[in-house]
Amino acid sequence: MARRECRSRARLDQPRVPGPSLRPAVDAEAFGSVVERVARFLGTGRYLVYQSIFIIAWLLWNVFAPDDLRFDPYTFTFLTLLLSLQASYAAPLILLAQNRQDDRDRVNLEQDRKQNERSIADTEYLTREIAALRIGLGEVATRDWIRSELQDLMKELEARRDGHGVFPAERSDRPSVRDVDDR
Repeated sequence: MARRECRSRARLDQPRVPGPSLRPAVDAEAFGSVVERVARFLGTGRYLVYQSIFIIAWLLWNVFAPDDLRFDPYTFTFLTLLLSLQASYAAPLILLAQNRQDDRDRVNLEQDRKQNERSIADTEYLTREIAALRIGLGEVATRDWIRSELQDLMKELEARRDGHGVFPAERSDRPSVRDVDDR
């Protein structure tokens, strides 16, 4: 019996299975996109023109129409109520649209930050590779150095061919070809 009670009670290490709810199911993404479209429209000049035309027509009708056709007398209480209702819905819609934009901006900023980090890492890698190439090129024989060595060897060979006893290479600090052969 005790084991049976454990099974019926919710386990703390597992999420609860949602049961029936009285709250209506709303697709947050679809609702958010509708809200953003409404908020964008509320921020346009076209909306201001439409609202101004509506209010002017309302006022003209309720001031100049015959008394039996007027539906909102001089204090315009119903117009005030409608404008208050519109404002009470417009403010939260605009705030919701701004929050969604902030979320998108935050995601874009994070993506930009990651891209910048990758770019910096790539740049540092390329910088190290270029430095390694420069160091490697410093150890490579250059064309001028090879040319000067070949000229020295040519002079040495010409001196041997002419029968001179002393080679120019022997006079310098470098070992001559004979010294290398004797070792």
